[in-house]
Amino acid sequence: MNKAKIGLKLRKKIRNIRIVLTDVDGVLTDGGMIYDEDGLKLKRFNVKDGMGSVLLRQAGFRVGLISTDVSTIAKTRGERLKFDFIEIGSMDKVQSLVEICAMTGVEFKNCAFIGDDVNDLEILKAVGFSAAPADAVPEIKEVVDYICEKKGGEGAYREFADLIRKNQ
Repeated sequence: MNKAKIGLKLRKKIRNIRIVLTDVDGVLTDGGMIYDEDGLKLKRFNVKDGMGSVLLRQAGFRVGLISTDVSTIAKTRGERLKFDFIEIGSMDKVQSLVEICAMTGVEFKNCAFIGDDVNDLEILKAVGFSAAPADAVPEIKEVVDYICEKKGGEGAYREFADLIRKNQ
Protein backbone atom coordinates (compact mmCIF):
# COMPACT_ATOMS: atom_id res chain seq x y z
CA MET A 1 0.00 0.00 0.00
CA ASN A 2 1.39 3.35 -1.05
CA LYS A 3 1.35 5.80 1.87
CA ALA A 4 0.39 8.56 -0.57
CA LYS A 5 -2.92 6.76 -1.18
CA ILE A 6 -4.09 7.36 2.37
CA GLY A 7 -4.26 10.71 4.07
CA LEU A 8 -2.47 11.99 7.14
CA LYS A 9 -5.66 11.76 9.23
CA LEU A 10 -6.01 8.06 8.44
CA ARG A 11 -2.32 7.35 9.07
CA LYS A 12 -2.72 9.01 12.47
CA LYS A 13 -5.65 6.70 13.32
CA ILE A 14 -3.69 3.64 12.20
CA ARG A 15 -0.65 4.62 14.27
CA ASN A 16 -2.70 4.20 17.45
CA ILE A 17 -3.83 0.63 16.70
CA ARG A 18 -2.76 -2.15 19.09
CA ILE A 19 -5.43 -4.82 18.53
CA VAL A 20 -6.52 -5.98 15.06
CA LEU A 21 -9.84 -7.83 14.81
CA THR A 22 -11.73 -9.37 11.91
CA ASP A 23 -15.02 -10.91 10.94
CA VAL A 24 -14.74 -14.34 9.31
CA ASP A 25 -17.37 -14.95 6.61
CA GLY A 26 -16.96 -12.43 3.81
CA VAL A 27 -13.56 -11.24 5.07
CA LEU A 28 -11.34 -14.27 5.73
CA THR A 29 -13.55 -16.26 3.33
CA ASP A 30 -15.39 -15.25 0.18
CA GLY A 31 -18.65 -15.74 2.07
CA GLY A 32 -19.49 -18.94 0.23
CA MET A 33 -20.21 -22.21 1.99
CA ILE A 34 -19.77 -25.68 0.59
CA TYR A 35 -21.74 -28.62 1.96
CA ASP A 36 -20.68 -32.19 1.35
CA GLU A 37 -23.21 -34.99 0.88
CA ASP A 38 -23.25 -35.62 4.64
CA GLY A 39 -24.18 -31.99 5.30
CA LEU A 40 -20.75 -30.98 6.58
CA LYS A 41 -19.94 -27.33 5.95
CA LEU A 42 -16.61 -26.36 4.40
CA LYS A 43 -15.00 -22.93 3.97
CA ARG A 44 -12.00 -21.82 1.97
CA PHE A 45 -9.41 -19.52 3.55
CA ASN A 46 -6.66 -17.56 1.78
CA VAL A 47 -3.13 -18.38 3.01
CA LYS A 48 -1.97 -14.83 2.23
CA ASP A 49 -4.59 -13.54 4.67
CA GLY A 50 -3.24 -16.00 7.22
CA MET A 51 0.27 -14.67 6.71
CA GLY A 52 -1.11 -11.17 7.32
CA SER A 53 -2.07 -12.18 10.85
CA VAL A 54 1.32 -13.84 11.41
CA LEU A 55 3.08 -10.64 10.33
CA LEU A 56 0.87 -8.53 12.60
CA ARG A 57 1.72 -10.73 15.58
CA GLN A 58 5.42 -10.56 14.75
CA ALA A 59 5.12 -6.77 14.69
CA GLY A 60 3.67 -6.82 18.22
CA PHE A 61 -0.05 -6.52 17.52
CA ARG A 62 -2.65 -8.70 19.21
CA VAL A 63 -5.05 -10.24 16.72
CA GLY A 64 -8.44 -11.85 16.90
CA LEU A 65 -11.70 -12.73 15.26
CA ILE A 66 -15.27 -11.95 16.19
CA SER A 67 -17.89 -13.93 14.28
CA THR A 68 -21.58 -14.67 14.58
CA ASP A 69 -20.83 -18.09 13.07
CA VAL A 70 -21.08 -20.90 15.61
CA SER A 71 -19.24 -23.52 13.55
CA THR A 72 -15.91 -24.84 14.68
CA ILE A 73 -14.34 -23.90 11.33
CA ALA A 74 -13.73 -20.28 12.37
CA LYS A 75 -12.42 -21.37 15.77
CA THR A 76 -10.03 -23.87 14.19
CA ARG A 77 -8.70 -21.23 11.76
CA GLY A 78 -8.14 -18.78 14.61
CA GLU A 79 -6.36 -21.40 16.69
CA ARG A 80 -4.10 -22.44 13.81
CA LEU A 81 -3.11 -18.81 13.28
CA LYS A 82 -2.58 -18.40 17.05
CA PHE A 83 -5.11 -15.57 17.34
CA ASP A 84 -5.15 -13.95 20.77
CA PHE A 85 -8.94 -13.60 20.75
CA ILE A 86 -11.47 -16.00 19.23
CA GLU A 87 -15.09 -14.96 19.72
CA ILE A 88 -17.42 -17.27 17.80
CA GLY A 89 -21.19 -17.18 18.04
CA SER A 90 -21.06 -13.50 19.01
CA MET A 91 -24.49 -11.99 18.52
CA ASP A 92 -23.25 -8.63 19.87
CA LYS A 93 -19.85 -7.83 18.41
CA VAL A 94 -19.55 -4.56 20.34
CA GLN A 95 -20.01 -6.52 23.58
CA SER A 96 -17.22 -8.86 22.45
CA LEU A 97 -15.08 -5.77 21.83
CA VAL A 98 -15.92 -4.47 25.33
CA GLU A 99 -14.77 -7.77 26.83
CA ILE A 100 -11.53 -7.82 24.83
CA CYS A 101 -10.75 -4.23 25.80
CA ALA A 102 -11.54 -4.90 29.47
CA MET A 103 -9.27 -7.95 29.43
CA THR A 104 -6.36 -6.08 27.81
CA GLY A 105 -6.74 -2.53 29.10
CA VAL A 106 -6.80 -1.30 25.49
CA GLU A 107 -9.33 1.37 24.46
CA PHE A 108 -11.73 1.10 21.50
CA LYS A 109 -9.75 3.80 19.68
CA ASN A 110 -6.72 1.49 19.72
CA CYS A 111 -8.60 -1.35 18.01
CA ALA A 112 -9.16 -1.98 14.31
CA PHE A 113 -11.86 -4.14 12.75
CA ILE A 114 -12.60 -5.29 9.20
CA GLY A 115 -16.12 -6.43 8.36
CA ASP A 116 -18.35 -6.84 5.34
CA ASP A 117 -22.03 -6.98 6.29
CA VAL A 118 -24.69 -5.26 8.39
CA ASN A 119 -24.00 -7.39 11.48
CA ASP A 120 -20.59 -5.65 11.59
CA LEU A 121 -21.99 -2.11 11.43
CA GLU A 122 -21.91 -1.20 15.13
CA ILE A 123 -18.43 -2.56 15.84
CA LEU A 124 -17.11 -0.78 12.74
CA LYS A 125 -18.49 2.48 14.14
CA ALA A 126 -16.98 1.77 17.58
CA VAL A 127 -13.33 1.04 16.73
CA GLY A 128 -10.52 3.48 16.06
CA PHE A 129 -9.88 2.22 12.53
CA SER A 130 -12.41 0.37 10.37
CA ALA A 131 -12.19 -1.27 6.98
CA ALA A 132 -14.20 -3.38 4.56
CA PRO A 133 -13.40 -5.71 1.66
CA ALA A 134 -14.12 -4.40 -1.84
CA ASP A 135 -17.26 -6.55 -2.04
CA ALA A 136 -18.79 -5.43 1.28
CA VAL A 137 -22.42 -4.34 1.29
CA PRO A 138 -23.06 -0.62 0.60
CA GLU A 139 -24.16 0.16 4.19
CA ILE A 140 -20.74 -0.94 5.42
CA LYS A 141 -18.79 0.91 2.74
CA GLU A 142 -20.55 4.12 3.81
CA VAL A 143 -19.19 4.02 7.38
CA VAL A 144 -15.67 2.56 7.19
CA ASP A 145 -12.40 4.47 7.16
CA TYR A 146 -10.92 2.34 4.38
CA ILE A 147 -12.28 0.14 1.58
CA CYS A 148 -9.84 -2.54 0.46
CA GLU A 149 -9.04 -3.06 -3.19
CA LYS A 150 -9.28 -6.83 -2.61
CA LYS A 151 -12.46 -8.84 -2.02
CA GLY A 152 -13.21 -11.00 1.00
CA GLY A 153 -11.33 -14.31 0.90
CA GLU A 154 -9.12 -12.91 -1.86
CA GLY A 155 -6.60 -10.91 0.13
CA ALA A 156 -8.68 -8.16 1.78
CA TYR A 157 -7.49 -9.11 5.27
CA ARG A 158 -3.85 -9.17 4.12
CA GLU A 159 -4.28 -5.72 2.57
CA PHE A 160 -5.80 -4.47 5.85
CA ALA A 161 -3.03 -6.08 7.92
CA ASP A 162 -0.27 -4.69 5.70
CA LEU A 163 -1.82 -1.22 5.79
CA ILE A 164 -1.75 -1.25 9.59
CA ARG A 165 1.75 -2.72 9.85
CA LYS A 166 3.31 -0.37 7.32
CA ASN A 167 1.78 2.77 8.81
CA GLN A 168 3.07 2.41 12.36
